[in-house]
Amino acid sequence: MTFTLLLEQLFNGLQAGVTLFLIAAGLTLILGIMDFVFLAHGSQVMIGAYAASALTLATNNFYLGILLAIPVTFVSGYILELLIIRHLYRRDHMDQVLATFGLILFFNEAIRIGFGPAALFSDFPPSLTGFVFILPEAPYPVYRLLVIAIGILCAIAIHLFVSRTKVGAMVRAGASNPKMAASLGINIQLLFRFIFAAGATFAGLAGMMIGPLTSVEPGMGEPLLILSLVVIIIGGIGSVRGAFIAAILIGLVDTMGRVTLPIILRAFFDGSTADTAGPALASMSVYILMALVLVFRPTGLFPQKGN
Repeated sequence: MTFTLLLEQLFNGLQAGVTLFLIAAGLTLILGIMDFVFLAHGSQVMIGAYAASALTLATNNFYLGILLAIPVTFVSGYILELLIIRHLYRRDHMDQVLATFGLILFFNEAIRIGFGPAALFSDFPPSLTGFVFILPEAPYPVYRLLVIAIGILCAIAIHLFVSRTKVGAMVRAGASNPKMAASLGINIQLLFRFIFAAGATFAGLAGMMIGPLTSVEPGMGEPLLILSLVVIIIGGIGSVRGAFIAAILIGLVDTMGRVTLPIILRAFFDGSTADTAGPALASMSVYILMALVLVFRPTGLFPQKGN
């Protein structure tokens, strides 16, 4: 493996990690702060991707489509919490799992009815189709660098919001003791609705960025939901900092494993076997990492204080 290829894969792992963080950040807010098991969080990724694709097609402008899709995903999360989710807070986790699993089926079928079963493909605008030379012999796509920058900026913004703002203090208070926070005049119901809508927006933003790199199709968020749960377990439930570090770690482990493991396995097996087994082992390595963390740090690498 050349140094240039290694560097490119490190950037790919970073890009995958920050995208995964956007999904996991919303889920860790919902699960860690609201103590709500929301299995349909992956559907918010799908909603964001479809909203961006539809609005880009309608406006014939990629940037405008993204800007309009962000409030659409926020409103969709707000309405979902208002109509359905708020009625499930006092139910046990099994009821929440069953109800939100039903929402997955509902959203997938709704998308198929509205957009058809075929995948949608988005084209980059000309300004995002070029390359940037991170080294003289190492070009890297502009769009992927933009995704990395947006993910890092969102991580900083979430951290500053939760730790430095008055609303963030209310969020922390509502997470630690909802009844006490309510007795102090904090509208917990409205606060939870805002948190839920914000989590849906971050997941939708991840879908908007993923769409042009892959394809936009029904059910596209479910595999990412599983990885997001792994991120939360490794980072610590309710910890935004833990979610960021764990997401980057998983992105690097998975991406680098897909490149390096086939090369290592070629020393012991033929090329075809190595190329098939390498990516499979790379996917397994993520869950092996999760198992190791659970053995030595059952509450995650960066658990909330008091855990």
